[in-house]
Amino acid sequence: MTTTPPTTASGSTAPAPHMAGNFAPVTDELTAYDLPVTGVIPPELSGWFLRNGPNPRDADSPHWFFGDGMVHGLRLEGGRAVSYRNRWVRTSTFTDGVRPVDAQGRRNLAAGVANTHIVRHAGRTLALVETSFPYEVDCRPGHELETIGAHDFGGRLTTAMTAHPKTCPTTGELHFFGYGGPNPPYLTYHRADAAGELVISRPIDVPGRTMMHDFHLTAGHVIFMDLPVVFDRSRRGMPYGWAPEYGARLGVLRRDDPYGEVRWFSIDPCYVFHSLNAHDDGGQRIVLYVSRYADYGGMSPSHLWRWTIDLASGTVAEEQLDDQFCEFPRVDDRLAGQPARFGHAMTGELPGTGPIPGALLRYDLQTGAVVRHDFGPGRTPGEPVFAPADDRPGGPGWLITYVYDATTDTSDLVVLDAEDISADPVVTVHLPQRVPYGFHGNWLPDPSS
Repeated sequence: MTTTPPTTASGSTAPAPHMAGNFAPVTDELTAYDLPVTGVIPPELSGWFLRNGPNPRDADSPHWFFGDGMVHGLRLEGGRAVSYRNRWVRTSTFTDGVRPVDAQGRRNLAAGVANTHIVRHAGRTLALVETSFPYEVDCRPGHELETIGAHDFGGRLTTAMTAHPKTCPTTGELHFFGYGGPNPPYLTYHRADAAGELVISRPIDVPGRTMMHDFHLTAGHVIFMDLPVVFDRSRRGMPYGWAPEYGARLGVLRRDDPYGEVRWFSIDPCYVFHSLNAHDDGGQRIVLYVSRYADYGGMSPSHLWRWTIDLASGTVAEEQLDDQFCEFPRVDDRLAGQPARFGHAMTGELPGTGPIPGALLRYDLQTGAVVRHDFGPGRTPGEPVFAPADDRPGGPGWLITYVYDATTDTSDLVVLDAEDISADPVVTVHLPQRVPYGFHGNWLPDPSS
């Protein structure tokens, strides 16, 4: 299938960077069975690898962030690549053209593109975008990746939901937030219990409509990033712009006092799309790891940084840990909010960056060592997702990602040994069509018998 999109709606035959090459959408929903494999699939890998991303149905989009959501799923079971399928998330915007904001300026939170992430909580698989409600997707046998509908937690959710919720591995609670409404409060913190019931919705006062893509969770705290990318209605396309005069700060809320004070700590102006992890360090320090950009718009490369909040002194120590470009950082999710020795990220092409050799990175957060897996010329990975090999958090496992090969215009699913990522892949599953560059996904293991 060609990667060259048709003429865009504007009449131009030269596609924007986010519509060219492997950023361009695919046009077909496929289902394929018993896929060819190089290597041996570990028998412990039994479940779904799902990844969400923008795939505009009309083959045109004014910005990479705006395309209709499409989930690409690969089913592994019994040492076989059982099936691959890709499906658009059938939101009301996709099926009926319902817009998130109507002609009278009223916001419809059930309308959106659900194109950023896909997570599982309390038995529901949810496709997420930060501007609307989540959409539930059906992963049962015989219903794989069909859209069930918008999920508003039984009518209790009255804001949009971030695409980066955090599940506490200790309590099973889902922590998230909503932002972006036209009127204050511009930020609301939410918490759902392990059964999926929304139990806390707490407004937080912030001075402006900033783009808050991600946040942090620790065993004892929730930390928000109020950074200087501010809503600007006059901008064409993406309605947010870099405004360093707004300032940058981190807001700390104690989990045991969810309606209590939010303490704010100033940091140098920057932007962060994605956090790696965070943890409490003793009683008075909080350690955060982020993929940090020096600004937004010019899109200076992002690097791994560590922020250490000192609750006693009211200060934040800021430290760059690596000089390699990195994005889409992940940890073993069973250590979310806990001290984790290892983190993972990708490096490679993003819209406007030009060619960057594609690799996955493994960070030792204790020693500072970094190990790379280079995929070779023209091969670019996506986000590395950790799949555990046993029930020990932080123990052995695999990194799973989709890899695009520009020389053949094809994609593979590649599995690496997380403890030896520089080695050859454990297994490569050859897919029936390319998987366009996208955003986030998860390994959803089958329930234990």
